Amino acid sequence: MSTEPLLSPTELAFLAAARTAVLATIDDGGAPRLVPICFVVTESPRLMLHSPLDEKPKRVVDPHDLRRVHDILERPEVALLIDRWSEDWTRLGWLRLRGLADLVEPDDASAEGEYATAVAALRRKYPQYETHLLEERPLIRVLIEGSRSWGNLDQG
Repeated sequence: MSTEPLLSPTELAFLAAARTAVLATIDDGGAPRLVPICFVVTESPRLMLHSPLDEKPKRVVDPHDLRRVHDILERPEVALLIDRWSEDWTRLGWLRLRGLADLVEPDDASAEGEYATAVAALRRKYPQYETHLLEERPLIRVLIEGSRSWGNLDQG
């Protein structure tokens, strides 16, 4: 088994600093479904991302009824795209991740510390979540399995 890190320090810094990503799941017909997400990243014990199924307006009341959740439960293979656009094309860059997604529920005793850590990190990164009841809603967890990047990922 390789001991090489999945992401270089530059890629990891680019990922951690990003405000949003695009999550790609596969629907029942085999077509990609894309949705922008907020997220936090952790490296312990494996590189993973957590994204809330927050209280922003949605077409369904129960977050378990979201199509992306159905896709993940049926086909957990997902991809994420994090990019930086600039009119100065020397600053263009993107990071594409692939991984396995699942849900972490608030009452999942096996993920209690992970869940609380992710919620706290989401609130630090996104002040808007101070008033959201994240503790009552599931999180999407993505275990990162591979990556590819292009362009200028430096923060400067």
